[in-house]
Amino acid sequence: MSVQVATVKMAAMELKDMNSERPPEGLSLPTVPAVPAVPAAVSPTEPDNSPIPALSQPIKGAPASAMKRSDPTQRPKDGGDEAGSPEGAVSEAPRTVKKIQFADQKREFNKRPTKIGRRSLSRSISQSSTDSYSSAASYTDSSDDETSPRDKQQKNSKGSSDFCVKNIKQAEFGRREIEIAEQEMPALMALRKRAQGEKPLAGAKIVGCTHITAQTAVLIETLGALGAQCRWAACNIYSTLNEVAAALAESGVPVFSWKGESEDDFWWCIDRCVNVEGWQPNMILDDGGDLTHWIYKKYPNMFKKIKGIVEESVTGVHRLYQLSKAGKLCVPAMNVNDSVTKQKFDNLYCCRESILDGLKRTTDMMFGGKQVVVCGYGEVGKGCCAALKAMGSIVYVTEIDPICALQACMDGFRLVKLNEVIRQVDIVITCTGNKNVVTREHLDRMKNGCIVCNMGHSNTEIDVASLRTPELTWERVRSQVDHVIWPDGKRIVLLAEGRLLNLSCSTVPTFVLSITATTQALALIELYNAPEGRYKQDVYLLPKKMDEYVASLHLPTFDAHLTELSDEQAKYLGLNKNGPFKPNYYRY
Repeated sequence: MSVQVATVKMAAMELKDMNSERPPEGLSLPTVPAVPAVPAAVSPTEPDNSPIPALSQPIKGAPASAMKRSDPTQRPKDGGDEAGSPEGAVSEAPRTVKKIQFADQKREFNKRPTKIGRRSLSRSISQSSTDSYSSAASYTDSSDDETSPRDKQQKNSKGSSDFCVKNIKQAEFGRREIEIAEQEMPALMALRKRAQGEKPLAGAKIVGCTHITAQTAVLIETLGALGAQCRWAACNIYSTLNEVAAALAESGVPVFSWKGESEDDFWWCIDRCVNVEGWQPNMILDDGGDLTHWIYKKYPNMFKKIKGIVEESVTGVHRLYQLSKAGKLCVPAMNVNDSVTKQKFDNLYCCRESILDGLKRTTDMMFGGKQVVVCGYGEVGKGCCAALKAMGSIVYVTEIDPICALQACMDGFRLVKLNEVIRQVDIVITCTGNKNVVTREHLDRMKNGCIVCNMGHSNTEIDVASLRTPELTWERVRSQVDHVIWPDGKRIVLLAEGRLLNLSCSTVPTFVLSITATTQALALIELYNAPEGRYKQDVYLLPKKMDEYVASLHLPTFDAHLTELSDEQAKYLGLNKNGPFKPNYYRY
């Protein structure tokens, strides 16, 4: 017998034996293929109290925990069992698709969502134009969203109630975020170490109004380590991280802020920072000028004891120069915004990364081939344009300054007027710090689905107020994203109600904020310790030597090594070997 014939006969016998076998009684044959194992899901572990690892040390990952899943061989409950014939033969079971249901998912999907934040699901999908337009109803998972933080009675573990945050119970989570931020803020941590022996801000009482994020918390706690007492409010109603605010309150910092404040809440929080019995601020750290404006308006006598103001935004600096020009600026002010370490790093490099993050998180859009107009080609505009161009977008620029306009042209961007492209662009981004850059006329002419957002600090760049009319309908589609619908069905996508996109809708790189925060800290130290008469009632730029010092504190992170001038070279250039290397008027 040939080998081939023998092989065929053996295969036939094996097939016959397999068909004659019956399964044990009560055992169901599987009707679907076995399900592959589900990868383990990583779950965070509780932090220990060990010191924060050095920057060069990797952070150990959290252990994995197995995710529950249903048994693929379990008897189905939907009639999928095999049926037996009268002779005992087994007939094939119906081949129904067997759904794999995770235990946690099954329990979750059996619940019908009834509320998202303060608004019901139906209301969030279809909100009429007569409703409140504020996004103060923060879309969180907290069960007490109905209660305003102003109406809560909260105390930290030390028994203090001198704060107002969303939920003090989130403090532990916020503390972890602050510890992570500390690892990316080497200069502030270096300042803390150098201040162990001396306290350059001893006696300083600083009232601050900035974005309250993990990075700002590192700055606030650094100021405390330098000897200052601080009270803090938020400069933006959407940028506060509630858990970080809770962590600051738990550590004893009087902080008044939560994500999704109303306009009334915003000013109430600022007032609670300033108007407190037995505490008089002697330094101001502002971002946008609202805190300075409030003190001038409500408590002008406080300026008799205030030594100086540190301001870091275009909007706030503009206000300070207006006060100075009118002769109403009664204390020295430091313009941090125009320092090199703020302009070139926070404004340029930070926005180059965070513009994409903010747009992706809110719209899930693809940038390739999209037509974008960026209003303003300052440092923020330069960063936004560079990022969008790299992603394949077609970028137009509007500009009033011929020098910045020429830079845009040399960088390969088409310089236009907004009216020339408003009908065709897919995205409009404002980066000017001005007001009414995008007017109702522009909004009316935009094409259906156009995305409108602001990367400047001020919320006046887009005329959002003109959209709050009865003929337009607002729909909240997700947190910080509104569809504004015209009577003919056209809609635009408005992000963060025209407020700062990156800090309202995403996050910003911690390392870049380390540079800005260090600049702010040194400006406070300089103004607070300056001998009387050094600074008059005017607006000053941060000395170039301090700018260079801030940069030098961050170089070790990159294992960077500066070249030193020889005595002969320093004499030839007419410079001190240790700097400053550029005059104060020099713009990089």
